[in-house]
Amino acid sequence: MSESSQMATTTAVTSTTWKVTFHISRQKGSEPRRFDSFVLDVRPDEYVLDAVERVWAFHDRTLCFAHACHHSTCGACGMRVNDAEKLTCITPINSVTHDGGVVKIEPLRNFPVVSDLAVDMGALYRKMDLAGHHSVVSELIEPAEDDWSKQERESHKEFIRLSDCIECGLCISVCPAAATNVNYIGPASLAGAYQHGLDHDIALLQLVDSDTGLWRCHSAFECSAVCPSNVNPAAKIMELRRQVFGMRFKSWFGGK
Repeated sequence: MSESSQMATTTAVTSTTWKVTFHISRQKGSEPRRFDSFVLDVRPDEYVLDAVERVWAFHDRTLCFAHACHHSTCGACGMRVNDAEKLTCITPINSVTHDGGVVKIEPLRNFPVVSDLAVDMGALYRKMDLAGHHSVVSELIEPAEDDWSKQERESHKEFIRLSDCIECGLCISVCPAAATNVNYIGPASLAGAYQHGLDHDIALLQLVDSDTGLWRCHSAFECSAVCPSNVNPAAKIMELRRQVFGMRFKSWFGGK
């Protein structure tokens, strides 16, 4: 279906269309970043991801971006929209611009850019694994396969991931602490550690009670503000701090 045919179908549903300019960040390999502009006729109640897909389908097939489910379950389509972290599949165009307006779309911050709007989320996934299951290692860098015993590889399959978190990376992108320290465990992973629990897990306690764990957080609460799943990682980090203080207090006085 051509773009004009698609818009004809759209106008059959609603007579309201907006003309919106999309400034999209482009970067391939070591090239310097630039912005390409595309003027589209859109429905105001369409989603930002719909516009990005239309740019790819009808204007530039080299545009690279990540997407999958289109209903805020997979977390793949996180981007920065007009300087704010958004899950683009649930962000209506009329919530970020107006008829004749502009929408700037960029990749998430604090992740390596793979191409255009797609970023490498590997560091987030590894840190989420560490927060969910720690008997293997207490390091932020996953060890080589040769360093693992068969038993450790089997236990690695039993990760407990954070309930409701779709691992979209928005909380990392918006986090000022993540911007200043690449080794910071991050809000999603700390929230996962809170769910896992610190009791009888010395490796997990050592991981979160560190300069790259709880004490790196600046309590900005930006992570909770952008979370599309209402995980509220900031509140979990504050509760985790209280738990660590309690455990320290008990240890000082000979408690267990």
